[in-house]
Amino acid sequence: MSTSSTGHRDRSRSWPVPAALIALSAIPLTAGTLRLIQLSGGPELIPADDRFTGFPAALVLHIVGAAILALVGAFQFVPRFRRRQRAWHRRAGRVVAVAGLLVAGSALWLTLFYAPQPGTGALLYVLRLVFGSATAAFLVLGFVAIRRRDINAHRAWMTRAYALGLGAGTQSFTEGFGAALFGTGEIRGDLAKGAGWLVNLAVAEWVIRRPARRRSRRRLAGHARRSEPSVASAGAGS
Repeated sequence: MSTSSTGHRDRSRSWPVPAALIALSAIPLTAGTLRLIQLSGGPELIPADDRFTGFPAALVLHIVGAAILALVGAFQFVPRFRRRQRAWHRRAGRVVAVAGLLVAGSALWLTLFYAPQPGTGALLYVLRLVFGSATAAFLVLGFVAIRRRDINAHRAWMTRAYALGLGAGTQSFTEGFGAALFGTGEIRGDLAKGAGWLVNLAVAEWVIRRPARRRSRRRLAGHARRSEPSVASAGAGS
């Protein structure tokens, strides 16, 4: 097989990942864009939120940061960019880290200092504090890991942080399925939102551990191939 055909196959396999991540972010990004248009004096294309008046900085930072995190961060999962565009990967990584900290910090600010969203309860309040703090902590740990040249730990922490940052996209589905299966209500809604973060974390952990499983299978296959001649030789000498 030629090098060009192999490279083309690698590229075709790489692009579905960022495309899927961006598609997952489409609903919250669209809602955030419409909210910014509304806050800037444009038409009310989505229902108004009485909790926010004027042009609240925390909400604006949250929406803009989430858009940068979702869109730029998606391309950090393209292996070709990491291998061949290392300078771009490093610069984009810094942008993603700052955007992620803006998202986490503004989420904590909105939770602590603004009235809760109607229809939500104390459980979601606690979950937002926990997962917002976890996002910031994961980003800091990812930065510390890359400073000490621990690439695997860096990727793991950044993957976890990105997964939590995309929680709103998954919540669009968990809330819909939760309402259809279990009905609506304050506790059910809070649990459905929490499920979005947990689902993303579970997927992140699967992605993080997948290369290790592949290496383990390759080592086992290599041991099996190396043991075959000795078995054959033993059979020939018997």
